[in-house]
Amino acid sequence: MAVLVVGLGNPGPEYAETRHNIGQTVVGELLRRSGVTLKSHKGIARAVSVRFALPGSDRKVLAVLAIPTSYMNLSGGPVASLSRYHKIAPEDVIVIHDDIDLPFGAVRMKRGGGEGGHNGLRDVTRALNTPEYVRVRIGVGRPPGRMDAADYVLRPFSAAEKKGVPMLLDLAADAVESIVTDGLEVAQQRFHTAD
Repeated sequence: MAVLVVGLGNPGPEYAETRHNIGQTVVGELLRRSGVTLKSHKGIARAVSVRFALPGSDRKVLAVLAIPTSYMNLSGGPVASLSRYHKIAPEDVIVIHDDIDLPFGAVRMKRGGGEGGHNGLRDVTRALNTPEYVRVRIGVGRPPGRMDAADYVLRPFSAAEKKGVPMLLDLAADAVESIVTDGLEVAQQRFHTAD
């Protein structure tokens, strides 16, 4: 069995610290924990394979950690290409993304559902031809006042939020590892009560 774990975001240093790139940042934390680095995949993504140990077993699960090199709104092509290349079914794809409908610091997981106005998810759903992949939703909070949501997610975290980002990355990476090794339902039970 294998899973594909994809962190959504935009390429380039100007976006690296923004709320919209939190999915890629979580993949960065998983890479740090695994002691591996990404390699180019057909010029459309950077990816690497790692193995996660199953609890109470000698078996390991193969996980392909990946970041598309395209802009967020064009994430679908790279995700579908990686899925086909590694022969990973859409239901074994885990997409990590920012979510303005969750308070900053919250992590929620679900399979399927709508895109909630998230163009990156919309493109992934279109390219995989199904919404039935797993989403790891990272709360970045709602924009203040009348600020446009697109402007808000493309801004860096506030000074106060930056202090909480390391804990958020830890929580999100733990949640992803739990999905891979324990399954979605166990991960939901464990992390949806962890606010």
